[in-house]
Amino acid sequence: MTVARVTKITASSEKSFQDAVNEALGRAAQTLRGISGLEVLSQKAKVVDGKIAEYRVTTEITFIIED
Repeated sequence: MTVARVTKITASSEKSFQDAVNEALGRAAQTLRGISGLEVLSQKAKVVDGKIAEYRVTTEITFIIED
């Protein structure tokens, strides 16, 4: 039987939403083993002077619990 756990991670990037997602996954991979999936829950942007200054994402990352 496989048991999984889900953790919520928020990350940001000045480049793109995709880069912010990669930042979230990269950070999670530093401390979690057995990552099996990722869901983007929300995307938001910080706007300064009418331009996007920062892309922000909230993700849920699923990983398998080891025996």
